[in-house]
Amino acid sequence: MDATTTPVTELTDAQSWDLLSGVSLGRLVTTVGGWTEIFPVNYVVQHKTVLFRTAEGTKLLTSVLNEHVVFEADDHTVSEGWSVVLRGTAKLLSTSEEIAEAERAGLYPWVATRKLRFVRIRPETLTGRRFVFGPEPDHTALVS
Repeated sequence: MDATTTPVTELTDAQSWDLLSGVSLGRLVTTVGGWTEIFPVNYVVQHKTVLFRTAEGTKLLTSVLNEHVVFEADDHTVSEGWSVVLRGTAKLLSTSEEIAEAERAGLYPWVATRKLRFVRIRPETLTGRRFVFGPEPDHTALVS
């Protein structure tokens, strides 16, 4: 079966990285005090990692205090969509070399605020799926 007949297709790592590289808005998922937090972030892919900027606050604190974080990005057209989920560890960049490398990525805040901290998410797992949109299958045919 191909993408025209299969509504959900698993993506390779290379396909997933290509799709992540093609958009700039994703969601960072962390936990704090037993609650799950989700933050929209603009980001770039650099060296098969996700890089975002942030100011001091909950997003920064929870992303670096948690042993693991989840990052998700997706996009769609009228006929299909995709979603990529990265599970990994987030690190606040602190050395001059790390920050200089991050600055070369060309990542700028969308909102006119100072976001002086760079955080890099290194993947432990990466999963991606492509979805072909269409009508729901006839469920009455399953009843005999």
